[in-house]
Amino acid sequence: MRVIVTGHHLEITEALQAHIDSKFEKLARHFENVTDVHVILSVEKLIQKAEATLHLSGANIFAEDHQEDMYVAIDHMVDKLDRQIIKHKEKTSQHR
Repeated sequence: MRVIVTGHHLEITEALQAHIDSKFEKLARHFENVTDVHVILSVEKLIQKAEATLHLSGANIFAEDHQEDMYVAIDHMVDKLDRQIIKHKEKTSQHR
């Protein structure tokens, strides 16, 4: 899984990069077919925004979150992606 992190009006520090990598390792355990992840972190006045697009073998999944703290925004965004990946996995594994 390749994780690409970009920042708008924000410098990506090693701590942010390590936090993002540790969170996306958790997602890779749920679903093995994640090929690319593009994470965009941005700052607009006092709001920290984190958004990500996952490219799976059968779909693209998008999630975003706005918080006052960037680390909290990343955590909530990863939780949203986790729920969507589990739903996608259940949908593809249901065979009648």
